Amino acid sequence: MDALTHLQILLYRIVASLPLLFVFGLGAAIGSFLNVVIYRLPQDLSLIHPPSRCPHCSHRLGPSENIPIWGWIRLKGRCKSCRASISPRYPLVELATALVFVLIVAIAGWSWTAVGYGVLFSWLLALALIDFDTQTLPNPLTQSGLLLGLGFQAILGFLESQGAIAGTIQGLMGGVIGAVLGIWLLGTIGLLGSVALGKAAMGGGDAKLAAMMGAWLGWKLLLLSLFLAALGGAVVGSIGIWIGLLQRQQRIPFGPFLALGAAMSALWGGGLIALYQSFFWTTT
Repeated sequence: MDALTHLQILLYRIVASLPLLFVFGLGAAIGSFLNVVIYRLPQDLSLIHPPSRCPHCSHRLGPSENIPIWGWIRLKGRCKSCRASISPRYPLVELATALVFVLIVAIAGWSWTAVGYGVLFSWLLALALIDFDTQTLPNPLTQSGLLLGLGFQAILGFLESQGAIAGTIQGLMGGVIGAVLGIWLLGTIGLLGSVALGKAAMGGGDAKLAAMMGAWLGWKLLLLSLFLAALGGAVVGSIGIWIGLLQRQQRIPFGPFLALGAAMSALWGGGLIALYQSFFWTTT
């Protein structure tokens, strides 16, 4: 193979990787904004003003300091002005969002589904981390996420039916059914748990998050999401108690498990349901 052929192959690989590099960069930039949402929204602070700054000395970040991931690395994790430590969670959220966006495109391809899931996963990540930090799920996020989910289902119905009104309505109704089922199931479980335990077993925000998930995913994937969330919560809780990190009566936020269950269902739910059905019908 001559040098010209090697060069052609290299150029082809570079050009082929450019779209995914763009997706990675877009995800990192959105992750940077999610950091702002996660920090400011629970405190009822503006998401726009003031611009990004050091929480210790209020030093306003310059353009080079604001570059996702790289800005933190370049500053070696410290404020340029006061040298206070900057949490590594900021670049980790940016990196995680970037990688998730690439994964979505790798699985869903260049489609409206990938665009929608990019929005859904952004909401899920913000809600999961806010719940982890504050044990709250802000209404502005769950409510706006629910409306966006219904819009997503209507658009998918419109596209899949090639512009038929009936398909649009069917898609929208699928989202509505999922949302109603989500808030009803989690609300009922929370009520029964509270009666059984004599104290609040689940926050009202969990039911609203489940409604949002149902709007995006429909009732089948919602049920799978809830099962995965419950399984994940049970495993993590049991391991935490076993190694001494958690107390038996200690309350842990359920939002991160719901978000993880929804993400897994969105990406692999169809395959998991098909696997379950094949096993069920084979064994019966």
